[in-house]
Amino acid sequence: MSTLEALQATLSAEHAALHLYGLYGGRTSQTADPSLFATLQDGYRAHRARRDQLRLAVADLGADPVAAGAAYDEPEGLRSARSVSRAALLTEQACAETYAALVAESAGPRRRWAATALTESALLQLRLGGRPAAFPGAPELG
Repeated sequence: MSTLEALQATLSAEHAALHLYGLYGGRTSQTADPSLFATLQDGYRAHRARRDQLRLAVADLGADPVAAGAAYDEPEGLRSARSVSRAALLTEQACAETYAALVAESAGPRRRWAATALTESALLQLRLGGRPAAFPGAPELG
Protein backbone atom coordinates (compact mmCIF):
# COMPACT_ATOMS: atom_id res chain seq x y z
CA MET A 1 0.00 0.00 0.00
CA SER A 2 1.35 3.44 -0.89
CA THR A 3 1.28 6.46 1.40
CA LEU A 4 -1.49 7.98 -0.72
CA GLU A 5 -3.56 4.80 -0.52
CA ALA A 6 -3.06 4.69 3.25
CA LEU A 7 -4.10 8.35 3.53
CA GLN A 8 -7.21 7.72 1.45
CA ALA A 9 -8.13 4.62 3.50
CA THR A 10 -7.69 6.59 6.71
CA LEU A 11 -9.77 9.45 5.34
CA SER A 12 -12.50 6.99 4.41
CA ALA A 13 -12.43 5.61 7.97
CA GLU A 14 -12.73 9.14 9.34
CA HIS A 15 -15.78 9.83 7.19
CA ALA A 16 -17.42 6.71 8.61
CA ALA A 17 -16.37 7.57 12.17
CA LEU A 18 -17.90 11.03 11.90
CA HIS A 19 -21.18 9.58 10.71
CA LEU A 20 -21.23 7.03 13.49
CA TYR A 21 -20.15 9.41 16.25
CA GLY A 22 -23.01 11.69 15.22
CA LEU A 23 -25.35 8.73 15.55
CA TYR A 24 -23.91 7.75 18.94
CA GLY A 25 -24.17 11.30 20.26
CA GLY A 26 -27.80 11.44 19.18
CA ARG A 27 -28.52 8.26 21.14
CA THR A 28 -26.86 9.51 24.34
CA SER A 29 -28.35 11.75 26.98
CA GLN A 30 -26.12 14.60 28.07
CA THR A 31 -28.04 14.73 31.33
CA ALA A 32 -28.26 11.01 32.12
CA ASP A 33 -24.76 10.08 30.86
CA PRO A 34 -22.62 13.23 30.95
CA SER A 35 -19.32 11.33 30.92
CA LEU A 36 -20.21 9.23 27.88
CA PHE A 37 -21.68 12.25 26.12
CA ALA A 38 -18.46 14.23 26.73
CA THR A 39 -16.34 11.32 25.49
CA LEU A 40 -18.41 11.03 22.32
CA GLN A 41 -18.24 14.79 21.79
CA ASP A 42 -14.45 14.73 22.21
CA GLY A 43 -14.23 11.82 19.78
CA TYR A 44 -16.38 13.60 17.22
CA ARG A 45 -14.23 16.74 17.42
CA ALA A 46 -11.00 14.75 17.11
CA HIS A 47 -12.26 12.80 14.11
CA ARG A 48 -13.52 15.95 12.41
CA ALA A 49 -10.15 17.67 12.85
CA ARG A 50 -8.26 14.63 11.57
CA ARG A 51 -10.63 14.27 8.61
CA ASP A 52 -9.88 17.86 7.64
CA GLN A 53 -6.13 17.31 8.01
CA LEU A 54 -6.30 14.15 5.92
CA ARG A 55 -8.15 15.98 3.15
CA LEU A 56 -5.31 18.50 3.03
CA ALA A 57 -2.65 15.79 3.08
CA VAL A 58 -4.25 13.97 0.15
CA ALA A 59 -4.64 17.22 -1.80
CA ASP A 60 -0.99 18.10 -1.06
CA LEU A 61 -0.04 14.90 -2.87
CA GLY A 62 -2.00 16.07 -5.91
CA ALA A 63 -4.93 13.69 -5.51
CA ASP A 64 -8.62 14.24 -4.95
CA PRO A 65 -9.61 13.27 -1.39
CA VAL A 66 -12.04 10.37 -1.22
CA ALA A 67 -15.58 11.58 -0.56
CA ALA A 68 -17.78 10.48 2.29
CA GLY A 69 -20.01 7.54 1.56
CA ALA A 70 -23.68 7.97 0.78
CA ALA A 71 -24.54 5.60 3.61
CA TYR A 72 -22.79 3.58 6.29
CA ASP A 73 -23.65 0.39 8.12
CA GLU A 74 -25.05 1.39 11.47
CA PRO A 75 -24.97 -0.87 14.50
CA GLU A 76 -28.30 -2.11 15.78
CA GLY A 77 -29.53 -2.07 19.33
CA LEU A 78 -28.22 1.32 20.44
CA ARG A 79 -30.75 1.52 23.28
CA SER A 80 -28.47 1.95 26.29
CA ALA A 81 -25.35 3.82 27.26
CA ARG A 82 -23.52 0.50 27.41
CA SER A 83 -24.47 -0.47 23.84
CA VAL A 84 -23.54 2.99 22.53
CA SER A 85 -20.21 2.88 24.35
CA ARG A 86 -19.47 -0.59 22.95
CA ALA A 87 -20.33 0.49 19.41
CA ALA A 88 -18.15 3.60 19.74
CA LEU A 89 -15.31 1.44 21.02
CA LEU A 90 -15.57 -0.81 17.96
CA THR A 91 -15.57 2.26 15.71
CA GLU A 92 -12.49 3.60 17.47
CA GLN A 93 -10.70 0.27 17.17
CA ALA A 94 -11.36 0.23 13.41
CA CYS A 95 -9.97 3.75 13.09
CA ALA A 96 -6.90 2.78 15.09
CA GLU A 97 -6.19 0.00 12.62
CA THR A 98 -6.19 2.45 9.73
CA TYR A 99 -3.87 4.78 11.64
CA ALA A 100 -1.51 1.90 12.38
CA ALA A 101 -1.40 1.17 8.64
CA LEU A 102 -0.74 4.85 7.93
CA VAL A 103 2.13 4.84 10.43
CA ALA A 104 3.60 1.84 8.62
CA GLU A 105 3.26 3.48 5.19
CA SER A 106 4.52 6.96 5.98
CA ALA A 107 7.64 8.75 7.15
CA GLY A 108 8.77 12.00 8.74
CA PRO A 109 6.19 14.52 9.94
CA ARG A 110 3.30 12.57 8.43
CA ARG A 111 4.33 9.48 10.37
CA ARG A 112 4.60 11.47 13.60
CA TRP A 113 1.14 12.89 12.98
CA ALA A 114 -0.29 9.42 12.33
CA ALA A 115 1.40 8.03 15.45
CA THR A 116 -0.10 10.86 17.51
CA ALA A 117 -3.56 10.14 16.05
CA LEU A 118 -3.09 6.45 16.85
CA THR A 119 -2.14 7.31 20.44
CA GLU A 120 -5.16 9.59 20.80
CA SER A 121 -7.38 6.82 19.45
CA ALA A 122 -5.94 4.36 21.96
CA LEU A 123 -6.65 6.78 24.80
CA LEU A 124 -10.20 7.32 23.59
CA GLN A 125 -10.66 3.56 23.51
CA LEU A 126 -9.79 3.46 27.21
CA ARG A 127 -12.40 6.14 27.94
CA LEU A 128 -14.94 3.99 26.09
CA GLY A 129 -14.19 0.96 28.23
CA GLY A 130 -11.46 -0.61 26.11
CA ARG A 131 -8.44 -2.36 27.54
CA PRO A 132 -4.84 -1.22 27.21
CA ALA A 133 -3.02 -2.84 24.30
CA ALA A 134 0.70 -3.16 23.67
CA PHE A 135 0.19 -2.32 19.99
CA PRO A 136 -3.03 -0.34 19.50
CA GLY A 137 -4.40 -0.75 16.01
CA ALA A 138 -2.36 -3.90 15.42
CA PRO A 139 -4.01 -6.70 17.40
CA GLU A 140 -2.02 -9.29 15.48
CA LEU A 141 1.14 -8.04 17.26
CA GLY A 142 -0.33 -8.28 20.77
